[in-house]
Amino acid sequence: MRLAWLLSLFLTTPALADDVTVFAAASLAGPLDQVADAFTSDTGHTVTLSYAGSSAIARQVEAGAPADVVFLANTDWMEHLAQAGAITEETRREILGNRLVIVMNRTLYDEVANAPPRGLAEGSIAMALVDAVPAGIYGRLAFEASGVWEELRPNVIEADNVRAALRLVALGAADTGVVYATDAHAEPGVEVIATIPEDLHPPIVYPAALTPDAPEAAEAFLDWLMQRDARFVFRDAGFQVIVE
Repeated sequence: MRLAWLLSLFLTTPALADDVTVFAAASLAGPLDQVADAFTSDTGHTVTLSYAGSSAIARQVEAGAPADVVFLANTDWMEHLAQAGAITEETRREILGNRLVIVMNRTLYDEVANAPPRGLAEGSIAMALVDAVPAGIYGRLAFEASGVWEELRPNVIEADNVRAALRLVALGAADTGVVYATDAHAEPGVEVIATIPEDLHPPIVYPAALTPDAPEAAEAFLDWLMQRDARFVFRDAGFQVIVE
């Protein structure tokens, strides 16, 4: 009886909760927090989220930063990590898609609503780093494909990531900005004035993957990103869900 009682204690003792560290693209802030909170409530595993531009994240992870899950806004940077052996290739998943839009500071938008149309070259334009951060790269490529980049380049204010570019517009530090549709969706201080055609830049895809030493809880979190409730949160934020 005593042996049976001891065995029952081991069998009913809950598994220890882990902390999962996720390095994620800045444009995921908000909906990914909601998804992580739901994961913690359901599993008991805590999630630490660290947001930055995808290029900065890739460099940090390649240098040995302690990420368990990497969730980027660009497949090229994820491929860079794969080539460096910094992620576990077989865990890579393409999860979300997005679109680029041009936004204007809402106060300025209200002021010019009944005025003659203004060209982008007449004011400052906030963009994420145009040679490193995915949103900035996509925007630059779209303007290059349209033949207007050289005209616009002197007016571009570069920011470390797309959320920083969005804040510049919302605060009135830039007249317009190139951001993701999901960023504009979450910021009442801006107004969308145009959607950039998708054929002017490569597809905007958000891949996620585990790092080689990630704990089992990190694998559970990666699976959670593809569950029905998580997909609903991302769709509600304006993302295109690739994984069904």
